[in-house]
Amino acid sequence: MRVATIVRVGVIVCAGAMIGLVPVVGVGLLGTWGVLALFYQAPGGRAGKVFAAGLWGLCCLVLIGVIAYGAVVVSVTIFALMFGALLLWWRRILPSNDRDWADDVARMTTGEVMGNQVTLHNVRCFQWRTTTDYDPLWETRTYDLSKLATVDMILSYWSMSAIAHVLVSFGFDEGDHVAFSVEIRREKTESFSEIGGFFKEFELSVLACDERDVIYLRTNVRHEDVYLYRLRMPTAHMRALFLAYVAEANELSRNPRFYNTLSGNCTTLVYRMMRRIVGRLPLDFRLLLSGYLPGYVYRVGALDARYSLPELEAFGGVSERARRSDRSPAFSLQIRAGIPPL
Repeated sequence: MRVATIVRVGVIVCAGAMIGLVPVVGVGLLGTWGVLALFYQAPGGRAGKVFAAGLWGLCCLVLIGVIAYGAVVVSVTIFALMFGALLLWWRRILPSNDRDWADDVARMTTGEVMGNQVTLHNVRCFQWRTTTDYDPLWETRTYDLSKLATVDMILSYWSMSAIAHVLVSFGFDEGDHVAFSVEIRREKTESFSEIGGFFKEFELSVLACDERDVIYLRTNVRHEDVYLYRLRMPTAHMRALFLAYVAEANELSRNPRFYNTLSGNCTTLVYRMMRRIVGRLPLDFRLLLSGYLPGYVYRVGALDARYSLPELEAFGGVSERARRSDRSPAFSLQIRAGIPPL
């Protein structure tokens, strides 16, 4: 009997502790989100952001202390009012295409489609020497979709194997290539931040680029590791994907959106476009950890099944070939030397 009583008392105590822990955890998690939101978006420059985030964090710590003291209802009510006001402010932060943009994202690609002829405005063709020394050049180019021959997936790694920037390059019968890159559209004073990408730090942009710009920048200037994989796709799907990129670029030029590190990035955007084209595609953690994306693409049958994935990776390492090619007019051809055709 005594044992049963002790057990019941123990259960009641544990349940009470858990009930008290829930508001502490809730205020802690939502309070941390608020600290980061204010740190990245509060007005007043760096000092204003730090002050607002620090004040919010201090208030949350005080409320957590009051909850621990026993005044749960009062503390949770105060926090709910604070957080509601924060969310109202957050919803009023809207994306814009009118900011003081960095030079490499200063313009937005747009396209006009007339039958098989697609005219792209603001194709980026920079001549890079360093990341700060370059000749800016934007061109208008026309492509004939009846001559679209290849689609390649290009991954660029700069720090860890799990994360890569994904580009998709379209090749035409005459040897022309145009690569689409889903970019953060940052201002001149901003630099990329994975965490900032969760908190409306950057707008989203789809840029069409010459390969001697977008690949050369990564291989020869930033010295990143770049891999190219030929994609197995029916011609109709190639054309549909090209047009999907054009439609997405046009839409962003009219209706700006924020970049999101998790849900609106260079991988998830392509996944959504391909899902609209081919129908159901399986969800996979590699859609979030973009560095492992080749394994996912191999799994769904879009890479050359004659070779293993490690073999395709070895074939597709283009960094050294790009550095040797440097500014050759045959840059696109030379970086593909040694990659088996489909």
